This record gives sequence, C-alpha cells and structure tokens, in this order.
Amino acid sequence: MAPAPVPVPVVAPAPVSAPVPVPVADPVLVAVAHGSRDPRALRTVSRLLDRVRELRPGADVRLGHIELDTPLLPHTLAGLRGREAVLVPLLLGRGFHVGHDIPAAVAAAGVRARLAPPLGPHPLLVEALHDRLVEAGWPDPRAGARGAGVVLAAAGSRDPASAADARRTAALLTERLGGVPVVPAYASACSPTVPEALRALAARGRHRVALASYFTAPGRFATASRSAAPWVAAAPLGDHPALARLVLHRYDAARDAPYATSAPYATSGPYATSAPYATSGPYATVAPTAAPCPPATA
Repeated sequence: MAPAPVPVPVVAPAPVSAPVPVPVADPVLVAVAHGSRDPRALRTVSRLLDRVRELRPGADVRLGHIELDTPLLPHTLAGLRGREAVLVPLLLGRGFHVGHDIPAAVAAAGVRARLAPPLGPHPLLVEALHDRLVEAGWPDPRAGARGAGVVLAAAGSRDPASAADARRTAALLTERLGGVPVVPAYASACSPTVPEALRALAARGRHRVALASYFTAPGRFATASRSAAPWVAAAPLGDHPALARLVLHRYDAARDAPYATSAPYATSGPYATSAPYATSGPYATVAPTAAPCPPATA
C-alpha cells in the first residue's frame, strides 16, 4: 500500500507594503551678492548667511557674487549638480543686475531655479535701517524734531525702478521716524548725490542730518557716502537679524510660487521680478510708481 501523501502547507503571500515616500529636499537657497574689492564685504555677507542658517537649521545656503568677489554666481550654479534652487538677490532694489544679470546667469547655467525679488523695499529693511541709526547716535535731543533730517544713501542706478524703490524705502523710514524727512541720495548714476540731498534738507531748515546707509555691506559706495556725512553715519545693514528674516521670507515666497511657462524664474503673477511687493499680509507694502531718475550731476 502506497504511503499517504504529505500535505504541503499553504503559505499566504506576504502583504505588499505601500512604497515609502522619498523625502524631497528643499531647493538650495543661493544668496546673490554684488561683490566688492573691500574684504569687509565678504565677511559681512558671510555673517548674514550664518544668521540665515541659524534661523533655518539644515537649510542648504550658498553664496554667489555677480562680480568682483568669489565665488562668482556661475560657479555656484554649476555646483548645484541637478539640485533645484531659489536665488535671493542681496540687493536692495530693482535694476540691471536683478532684471538682466542674474536671469542671464541662470539661463546660461541651465539650472532649474526660481528668482526671488530683491530685498527692498520692505518693512523689515526699515526696521534694520532704524536700528542702525539708533546705534550711530540717533536721535540728537539737542536738535529737536524740527531741525532733524536723514539722507538715505544708496548705490544708484539708471533704472527708474531702482529710484522708485529707494523713494518708497525713504517714505517708509519717514513714517518709522515719526515724520522726520528722509531724502534718498545716490553714490553713482543718479541724482541727488549725498551733498545735494544735504543742501536740500538745509534749505528746509534741517541742519542736524544723519546718514542712513542703504547698503547690504561695506564697500566703495558705502565708504564714499559715509565720508560726506556731516553728523552721524549709520553702518550698512550687514548681518542685522531683520535682514536674515527677510532673506528667508523672500526664499519661502519664491519657493512656493509656480514656475512661469517661459522661464525658470517667475516673470508674471504675484512673484514677478518687476513687482517685488507683498500686497497683503504682515509685510504688505504699496508698490511705487516708477519715475525717471534725474541725470547725475558732474
């Protein structure tokens, strides 16, 4: 008699687990500085980016310069190696660098990147400007509000949008100072110069005038403007905590913006590079109307 067959146990198939999602890394934050031959500029920008990293632990924050300093922006973009990026210009207004140089570098590198607006105008910049003035000795109790004034010294540009941005910042600073007049002035390409702005304020009876340095970091223009100050001159914005918060604010807004169909950075809609103004929320500002900048005087 044949032996009975041995039963073969039936093994139930193992349950198929759902695929584990692979976390997607945030885009690299590429801070774009102008660059300067003044060695203090690189040190200052590096300290600012250290503050940004402290505020956003784990963020990949890199630096690229438009000119005069290393690393240059094309080198930084080449090092992305396929990573997506958000470029945040450490510039305080619109102009040729924001509208042409930075987009051209992105296009030449062939990287997938969004371009955030420049840092200004913005209330956080005004907070930093005010603090720098106070650090320098503002206000002078002997002068009184009626005799005081401020010159907002900026780099200058022939782009009328740049002058409009400076005027908007001057208006915001006037509000922050309780109505003290703030006159924008320029170190190059545009009028009025710092001495011209000082004379304009003196003609209005404003003889105790402080200079607010509307520069991200020390450099040739900041030094020249400071040397013309008749009284206190504030330091550049540098690594002020408000500036670090603003860098992250610009990064977050650009990161969450949809891509434009014709370029790897936003050219239309609320994040267009030609309209860098928040229209609602805690950082809302009113976009100024661009007007031609008067020609620079000799």
